Amino acid sequence: MREFSGILRGGGEALSKALLIFLVFVLRCGLSKVLDLPPENLIKSISAVPVSKKRRVADFQLSIASVTEDSSSDCLAPGLHLQAQKLAERTVLQQVLKDGSEYGVKSELFSTVPKQKAVIEFSSPNIAKKFHIGHLRSTIVGNFIANLKVALGHEVIRMNYLGDWGMQFGLLGVGFQLFGNKEKLKTSPLQHLFEVYVQINKAAEDENTKKLAKDFFRKLEEHDEQTLSLWKQFRDFSIDEYIRIYKRLGVHFDEYSGESFYQEKSKEVLKMLENKGLLQKTIKGTGIVDLSEKKDLSSFSTVMRSDGTSLYITRDLAAAIDRMNKHNCDSMIYVTGKSQSNHFQHLFQILKLMGYDWVERCQHVSFGLVQGMKTRRGEVIFLEDVLNEVRSRMLQNMASAKTTKEIEDPMETAEKVGLAALIIQDFQGLLSSDYQFSWDRALQSRGDTGVFLQYTHARLHSLEQMHGNEQLTHINVACLQEPDAISVLQHLLRYDEVLYRSSQDLQPKHIVSYLLTLSHLAAVAHKTLPVKGSTPELAQARLCLFQAARSVLANGMKLLGITPVTQM
Repeated sequence: MREFSGILRGGGEALSKALLIFLVFVLRCGLSKVLDLPPENLIKSISAVPVSKKRRVADFQLSIASVTEDSSSDCLAPGLHLQAQKLAERTVLQQVLKDGSEYGVKSELFSTVPKQKAVIEFSSPNIAKKFHIGHLRSTIVGNFIANLKVALGHEVIRMNYLGDWGMQFGLLGVGFQLFGNKEKLKTSPLQHLFEVYVQINKAAEDENTKKLAKDFFRKLEEHDEQTLSLWKQFRDFSIDEYIRIYKRLGVHFDEYSGESFYQEKSKEVLKMLENKGLLQKTIKGTGIVDLSEKKDLSSFSTVMRSDGTSLYITRDLAAAIDRMNKHNCDSMIYVTGKSQSNHFQHLFQILKLMGYDWVERCQHVSFGLVQGMKTRRGEVIFLEDVLNEVRSRMLQNMASAKTTKEIEDPMETAEKVGLAALIIQDFQGLLSSDYQFSWDRALQSRGDTGVFLQYTHARLHSLEQMHGNEQLTHINVACLQEPDAISVLQHLLRYDEVLYRSSQDLQPKHIVSYLLTLSHLAAVAHKTLPVKGSTPELAQARLCLFQAARSVLANGMKLLGITPVTQM
């Protein structure tokens, strides 16, 4: 009932009589949906509260007695407080079981939020390089934002903007011509290209090597057939490898884009900048855009090399304009490390100078660094090494745990639980903060960890199976009077508020904190509120409580990018 009793607090003196009447009407209609009562039955039940000097006084009050006619239950003790409690309990469990995966997102809190279209660019690794651990945060953060927006009914385009162009491909192309092996490229593309890149970088200081690299990239920009063919092999093999890793992460994309798509369009951007009088040439011949307020070049962005070739920001400008023309979206979100904050500040400033008002709907969601992530073999560079390591450690922990039962596919379970461990440790703080990774902390089966979330979900699922996954009907949840039951119910009522908060600031930590608390409350209730051995009415009510807790836990985990397991 929190949605309605606490939605307006304070400031009552500023409300006009007409507005009060309107708000009372809205609240009554909302309550009628939840209580399954016609609005006219509530007309005399809700009234505006007289203005008070005391703080934290609600603007409206609901007469419980007028809407709780069925007070004949043996389980219900007399008294208005318990009647109110009964009403809230009945409501929340009904809503959870009725709404299922949509519980929380169907809340009145979201009723005035317009459904929008968002392009979310995330992950975006550099092709011809193995998936670096630094891209893990971009991948899981972007996936969370996309999941949340989709759950709330928005249209989302998940975009992977590959780093597939630039001078580094000149160096890699020359390296492959010198050290490359076509068979190795087919069998282990990213590993082989990484080895080639390491070798050519050792020779990169040589002036002749630098010249060859520049020539290779120039040929790429001129669309030389042979050079382009080799580059395309690098790109295609890389994407195939990435898709395999994304599958392990449970992540998918609607579009694979890349800097290469905008090599030609970046020339058009430079022309536009020139026509608008925004492009200036330096003595060295590079192209810059003055971003300073006083136009004294105290702040500027370089958008063109002296030889006329494009830069990263030029291609980003072209990409932003193209996306908005193509998708006509309400928001465009870039998920990258905070080291790129200056880049996006410049990008948005230039778009604004070019006259694109929609730049106000562009947002950079930044994140900090992960520190201290090592495998048993030492410092880690590649994501796949981390995924293999966490799966291996989880398998070991599961094998040695006394509570572990026989599992159909231990490897798959270990993979899902291990990924939950990585995600929860990553999402517990502000995204913009750096954090110190700890294997021991991440993999604990108790405490605030992803492993504990998975364990709680599996345990609650097992409880349901033990009682035959019964269809619960005519549940008398007023029987749930114990403090541990009330704590779970009250926490379930808060889920929509947490979703709303995360939807506003795009921070997953609110949901993580909520789910960890829910798991701890459910674990305590599981011990103190036995289903087996209770009276049929009480057993049904408790089973309903645990089903609701498991359902909300599963919903929240899926939003975070975690696949709940049913065995552990």
